[in-house]
Amino acid sequence: TVSEPAQKCCTEHIQPFLASILEELMGPVSSGFTEVRALFDKEVNEIIQDFQKTNDITKLKENVDQLMNLPFNSVKMEPCYLKVNLLQELLQDLKSRFKIYHIDFVIQRTQNFMQELMENAVYTFEQLFSPSRQADSAKVATSIEKVKLRVLK
Repeated sequence: TVSEPAQKCCTEHIQPFLASILEELMGPVSSGFTEVRALFDKEVNEIIQDFQKTNDITKLKENVDQLMNLPFNSVKMEPCYLKVNLLQELLQDLKSRFKIYHIDFVIQRTQNFMQELMENAVYTFEQLFSPSRQADSAKVATSIEKVKLRVLK
């Protein structure tokens, strides 16, 4: 008895709007994940520049260790998280139209995924770069760049 009216309601009142809702929500989500990518890129570029200036393997190890803590650095990750906060406004409209609740949960989960993505990126970077640390110092900067590009891919 409930199935048919529920299907009719979904077909008429929800399904026609799903594509536009998804498109609207993906804007802030995509910009948040783009910001994560840009942050990772910036941090690795700083490691490369620092190494090219100093040629110090010990300092390079310290910088890579700091990079491993990047996902947990709330100050550096904050710009990424702020991009997703735009969902708060977008979801308010949806809340009234479609009775969507727990907006904060959606935003928090998205931010958790962003942190997880950064964790995966820095872990993968460290794993791929680790064998190259023992290489000739002239090749280390090139190796870092190659690993960065591979992670970003």
